[in-house]
Amino acid sequence: MPINRRAFLAVTLTSALAACAEHPEKPPGTSATTPPGMSATTPPSSATLTTPPSPAFSTTDSAWIEISIAMDEQLLPLLDLTPSRTASPALRELTEQVRTRTHKELAALRELHDAAGLPAGNPHQGMPMPGMVMPEQITEAAATTGAAFDALIRGHLEAHLRQCLNLIGSLLKNGSPQQVVTVANTMKATAEYALEKMGTRHSGPP
Repeated sequence: MPINRRAFLAVTLTSALAACAEHPEKPPGTSATTPPGMSATTPPSSATLTTPPSPAFSTTDSAWIEISIAMDEQLLPLLDLTPSRTASPALRELTEQVRTRTHKELAALRELHDAAGLPAGNPHQGMPMPGMVMPEQITEAAATTGAAFDALIRGHLEAHLRQCLNLIGSLLKNGSPQQVVTVANTMKATAEYALEKMGTRHSGPP
């Protein structure tokens, strides 16, 4: 049975970079830049999520877009549970910020999806992988409240954010089109902000 190339890339974009070596790097000037609006107390601005018309996308770019859409879509039902179940006002505020940012990320990622000409079906939807919130985890969270719920959502949210940063770190070594880099950097800033507010920092590869 042939291997679905994009499904294989879901395991790790780092491996995909080697597999996609036949894709030439983009010209200088498409390197990562830090998006504006990030501070110790304020989530990053949404202004950088606007995506202009696209040049060519590599297989790695396409895989990252699809994986990121799947991860964000499956995170949202968990975040939606928080207001009625958390015991922590700080966690309620943070998850609402992340929820707002996730909706904006999805809008930008879907623009990239359309610009890349990707099919409507997402091969990564429901795929077990690090940081992917699964339906049974949402069911478990929905059956808890208070401190038990807070522990669950903190664990799932941290895993999601760390995996996002790991994937973005691999993507940004790929010489992606500038609009992909812009969205990735905005997502990176949001994830770093959220991890810092949770009292933890990303210690994965740059």
